[in-house]
Parts: sequence; structure tokens; C-alpha cells
Amino acid sequence: MEKTRNSKLKIAIIHPDLGIGGAERLIVDAAMELTSRGHSVHIFTSHHDRSRCFEETLHGGFPVTVYGDFLPRHIFYRLHAVCAYIRCIFVALCMLLMWPSYDVILADQVSIVIPVLKLKRSMKVVFYCHFPDMLLAKHTTLLRKIYRKPIDFIEERTTGMADLILVNSKFTASTFASTFKHLNSKGVRPEVLYPAVKVDQFGEPNASKMNFLSINRFERKKNIGLAISAFAKLDNIKGNNGNDITLTIAGGYDKRLRENVEYLEELQHLAQREGVSDQVNFITSCSTNERNTLLSECLCVLYTPKDEHFGIVPLEAMAAHKPVIACNSGGPVETIKHEITGFLCDPTPQEFSSAMVKLVQDLELARKMGSQARQHVVDSFSTDVFGDNLNRYVLGAVRPKRD
Repeated sequence: MEKTRNSKLKIAIIHPDLGIGGAERLIVDAAMELTSRGHSVHIFTSHHDRSRCFEETLHGGFPVTVYGDFLPRHIFYRLHAVCAYIRCIFVALCMLLMWPSYDVILADQVSIVIPVLKLKRSMKVVFYCHFPDMLLAKHTTLLRKIYRKPIDFIEERTTGMADLILVNSKFTASTFASTFKHLNSKGVRPEVLYPAVKVDQFGEPNASKMNFLSINRFERKKNIGLAISAFAKLDNIKGNNGNDITLTIAGGYDKRLRENVEYLEELQHLAQREGVSDQVNFITSCSTNERNTLLSECLCVLYTPKDEHFGIVPLEAMAAHKPVIACNSGGPVETIKHEITGFLCDPTPQEFSSAMVKLVQDLELARKMGSQARQHVVDSFSTDVFGDNLNRYVLGAVRPKRD
């Protein structure tokens, strides 16, 4: 194993559903960065729609193999977790039976695959925990609690079987310790590997509009109403160039999801009650190019979720030369430098509004913060930095402990 210090590795990545989302973006970035460093990378998944996926999965220099897409995702819209476990176990078994051994397996989201992968003792397993699934699942009824009890137990025990556990922030690491008490008592500590953004996709800013921008999925936990209520407190304040101030609410929206539909209506009604409906623009499911244009033209980005375990939007905003106003909890505390690349505020309309006024009345401050934000992302959260850190962890996983 000593030769692995400088050698290239055969790496498999197992991911449940290779669609479009934050977790998928991280997996694709991982594959791209490991491939660029000379490793042989192969992604295995239970679903990959070539018409709805990240472009790199089509010609990114690594193959994508699908197993088990015929297996159900749910049974009469129930048992989603059990079905996800079955699909991922099937993927893992097919990979073990049909492909030669790999040096390292990188898995994420579904830890049940770890004991299956450990059947081959020669392979090291790295597990990326975006957030404990038991905290994301609903435990609202007695039946749900009974259903989740064995699943939650399995999640903790199988997660602890990985050779290396990675998480996306120090906040998630602390949540990991307080949630998985059994693992914490045994001294299992995850390492932090921050997600990244491609900084070169964002050009020079074009702050031609006095517009605040919020980008998030239309889900209640994203607390988007905070942005509207804070904006309403600006009253009749105008920018120092005399332009009217506006707010744009953009984000993922699927009319098939009841919460998306209901929450958009709630936000529209809130804007009416606050008397700012004429100044608030709602954009549903904008494309990447449209998002980048919105970022380029806005004054600042408002990020409203509380206790978000990481949050990629603040990084995208700062990479686009924009300051960010966010809640002073969760991942943004680790990515935003208070009063340097943005403002970290209590999650109240008054606190957010006070920070917004500072930027409205001092455009030079907004420009300076945006410039510092861009450099901060380049230095700490670019894909190059992510790739270097991931490569170090992967190489470390296959070295003997004496190294």
C-alpha cells in the first residue's frame, strides 16, 4: 500500500439518484476533480436521466452506470426510505459482482450500502454525510415513529462502518456528534469537506439595478417570507442614485409538489399584505444562465434559511462578486465573513432590513464587499480547493495507519 502515496487510484462513486440538486452537484464535482488528478473514476447510480442531469455526467471523462431503475421508488407513495435502501443495495451488489475491485468507494446519502461494500475487505469506503437523514425525516405520528425507529438505528450503525466519514460543514459535524450519540461515544469523528462552486462561471458584475435577490426552493423551511418582510421595512428609501428598490424571489419550483404551490401563494399574499407586491418579482425554476444574470445584476443576495447545514447559494453569490445577508446560524457562519463579505444577522425583519439599508445607501461598500467576497471564495471554496482536499482524504483512506 505504500505505493499509493503517489499512485493513481481506481475510485467508484455510488449515489442514489444522479439528477440535478446540491448533493448531485457535489458528487459530479468530486468525480470531475478526482478524474482531473489522474484517478480512474466510475459513478454507479439507480437513476440517470440524460435529458435532466448535469452536463458533465454525459461527457465529463468518467462513465455513469445505472442499475435498478426498474425498482420502485415508493409503494403507494409510502415506504420511500425502504425503497431507497433496496435500490442502493441493488446498485452496490451489481457493482461488486460485475466490476473489478476498486481502491476506494465514495458513497453518500444512503449509508446502508457501506456494510455491503465492506464485503470486499480490500476496498476502503468513504462516506459523505450531507446531514443525518433521521433529522430530515418526518416523525409526526406514532406510526411514522415506529417505521423510522429501525431505519434510524441502521443509519447510525452503518455510517460508523465507513473507513472515513466526511461532512459538509462544522455545523453538520456538531450535529453529527449530537445525533449519533453511539458513534460519538466511540470516538467516531467526521472530517469537514466543504462543497465548492465553479468561480469561472461568474464574470464581472453588472450592478445596474437596485435589486435584492433571494434564491431558494419554494419550501417553508427556507423562510423566504423573512426577505419580503425585511424588504417592506425599507419603506420609501431610494438608492443614492435615485432608483427604486426591488426584490426578486427566485428558486426551484415544481407544480407537482403541493408545498411549492402553497408556499408560493403564501409569499404572494404576504407581499400584498406588506404593501410591496408591485416591487416584488417572483421567478420560478430559472435556468442556470438566468440565475447567473440575476446574480450579476443584483445589489445583494438575501439568504434566509435558519440553521442551514451548509448552503451553496451564499458561495454562488460571493463568487459572482455580491455581498450576502444571511442568518447568523448554520453553514453561512462558516462561509460568510461578517462585515467583510456580507452581514450575519438575527433572523428578524428588522435585523435584515438594517443591513440592507447600509448597502442601499453606500454602493461603494456593496462593491467593496462584493470584491472581497469573490476573493474569499477563490481562496477557500473553489473547485480546485475542494479537489485538493478531497484528493488528500481519498489518498489518506488507502494508506496504512502508520503513514
